[in-house]
Amino acid sequence: MKPKIFIDGKEGTTGLQIFERLGGRTDIELMVLEEELRKDAAARKEMINSADLVFLCLPDDAAREAVKLVEDPKVKIIDASTAHRTDPSWVYGFPELFREQSDNIKASKRVANPGCHATGFISLTAPLVTGGVVSKDYPVSCHSLTGYSGGGKKLIAEYEGERLDGRLNSCREYAISLSHKHIPEMMAVTGLKRKPLFFPIIGDYYAGMTTTVGLHNDMLEKNLSAKDIHEFLSDHYAGQKYVRVLPFAGEGNIDPRGILESNRNVGTNYLDIVVSGNEEQTLLASMFDNLGKGASGAAVQNMELMLGL
Repeated sequence: MKPKIFIDGKEGTTGLQIFERLGGRTDIELMVLEEELRKDAAARKEMINSADLVFLCLPDDAAREAVKLVEDPKVKIIDASTAHRTDPSWVYGFPELFREQSDNIKASKRVANPGCHATGFISLTAPLVTGGVVSKDYPVSCHSLTGYSGGGKKLIAEYEGERLDGRLNSCREYAISLSHKHIPEMMAVTGLKRKPLFFPIIGDYYAGMTTTVGLHNDMLEKNLSAKDIHEFLSDHYAGQKYVRVLPFAGEGNIDPRGILESNRNVGTNYLDIVVSGNEEQTLLASMFDNLGKGASGAAVQNMELMLGL
């Protein structure tokens, strides 16, 4: 019997992307709630408890309330909001992060889908912190460039509508209060004790993300060069399908001028890591689709693991 899938909140950007990714599959049964009932708690509760797996594509509070509607203990949940990403009773949905993570996801009924910026940051820093290369109190700085689709329906409409001035025609930094909602997740998953200095940037293009972290090698816990760190990350992610560590910068597979394209992996579930630098400093960058490995692609990947597909 095909597993039944319900998307609670499929009207949002992530929900629509998941719906589109699942629409052509023949190995699942996609349950759809009539438009007029999508805010009816009783109808949603019935759908949730009739499904084998439910995607929550809702605001944080609504996601927490949706979990309370679950009565059937067999129902599995993937929450795409930030509501449960730091909850230790939920498994963090980044299968490639550690060797045991994929098995943890397979065995879990509650998986928190990672945030997009957090995905890029954690892919670069978590292995280095847990591997004793970067100390837990290292003063990490990170910037992350994303396409405007990461802002959801309202921002997409703003960028794709009639532009009355030039504000949207350039890259724009935001969350300059240094309190972005992904920071608690970044710290919890990596084990960092010092809050990273994180500033995201939104660009005038639809999708794609590059997240970058810089390191001073003389401040590391181990005496490593940029090439050593490249080897460390290559070993950590060896054999993974979707997370790929590219050859050391300058040795092929990226623009010979040292240019990284943020839309490199748009339309895929791949996350590519680039390491560059020298003996003194190291630059780490991850390039992926903010709607793919940064959202709906990761959610579908977690679904496949949880259902054995």
